[in-house]
Amino acid sequence: MECSETPRLRAVLFDRDGTLVVDVPYNGDPGLVRAVPGAKVVLDSLRARGLAVGVLSNQSGVARGLLTEAEVASVNARVDELLGPFDVWEVCPHAEADGCACRKPAPGMVHSACRRLGVHTFEAALIGDIGSDVRAAEAAGAKGILVPTPATRAQEIIEARLVARDLAGAVELLLEGS
Repeated sequence: MECSETPRLRAVLFDRDGTLVVDVPYNGDPGLVRAVPGAKVVLDSLRARGLAVGVLSNQSGVARGLLTEAEVASVNARVDELLGPFDVWEVCPHAEADGCACRKPAPGMVHSACRRLGVHTFEAALIGDIGSDVRAAEAAGAKGILVPTPATRAQEIIEARLVARDLAGAVELLLEGS
């Protein structure tokens, strides 16, 4: 790639809770899953453009004994039913204290998702609602976009390079550069 070329966007990865679906802390009940308004339209528009879409989700409730991996899988299946199909899912079941390489803000899930999709990290973006989502993207060499919610800390908004009002705005930012 020459210096004047802009990397082509090939994959858009999303945080699950607070980004694609309304955040219900430590949710193990698929019946509580509610899509964020506009999420399905945004995802379908990306698919129509031929872009891969995936979900990356920290699920520390598993490590804490608040959720089972089967409950997380059933919630993910409901998300997939409402908003899918997704090309890749990555879930980190570890607690922050575990020091794993996959838990956001570490770049492990971004690297793994890109590897599984057959794309370079610089051809991917991660959209999320908190600073650890953006930091994971940037640590991996992907583009990170913050879509703040009431749970997003003010400092995270200040520190983010790219901030959008909603998912549609985040995708507009991505497509401007590709």
